[in-house]
Amino acid sequence: MNLSVEEPIVPAECPVASGPIEPVTRPVAPGDLPFLRRLYASTRREELALVPWSDAQKDQFLAQQFTAQDRHYRATFPGASFLVVEVDGIPAGRVTLDRGAGEVRLIDIALLPGWRGLGIGSRLLAGLVVEAEQSGERIRLHVEKGNAALRFYLRHRFQVVGETGFHLEMVRCPSSAGTVSPRI
Repeated sequence: MNLSVEEPIVPAECPVASGPIEPVTRPVAPGDLPFLRRLYASTRREELALVPWSDAQKDQFLAQQFTAQDRHYRATFPGASFLVVEVDGIPAGRVTLDRGAGEVRLIDIALLPGWRGLGIGSRLLAGLVVEAEQSGERIRLHVEKGNAALRFYLRHRFQVVGETGFHLEMVRCPSSAGTVSPRI
């Protein structure tokens, strides 16, 4: 499978939104592996565009990094929920959550480029916030310092509580209940 950054990542069947987009999640299934690899490749697109590697080298690197990340998440968070985000039955992204004592850890959230900027991430996060607030739990995550998602999390009332190397640790503590959205 060619995972190079030049490969089109957005499926041609992405619908044009005529109303609010309602993302749903479901557990990752074995048949989702090709989609998850393409999704992972899309998250590394800008970074790999700067590297003078051949497509074959980029594909090999992406495959290794995808496998390493997946193994790390599964070993570090053995009880985590690995979910595919779908819109109208079309895979659009993934979410990985670990629910623990007093908190929900948002391990990973990623959308294909064609699904970004449409409010999907906000709807997913709003559902998670409602779930956490109803149970009195905080939401914890880590984000790279230069990642555009940092602004997204700040808009959603996450606060920086720590720093480790290239990452910021962020937390959103329970407060007044917000608009109810579907649980993810």
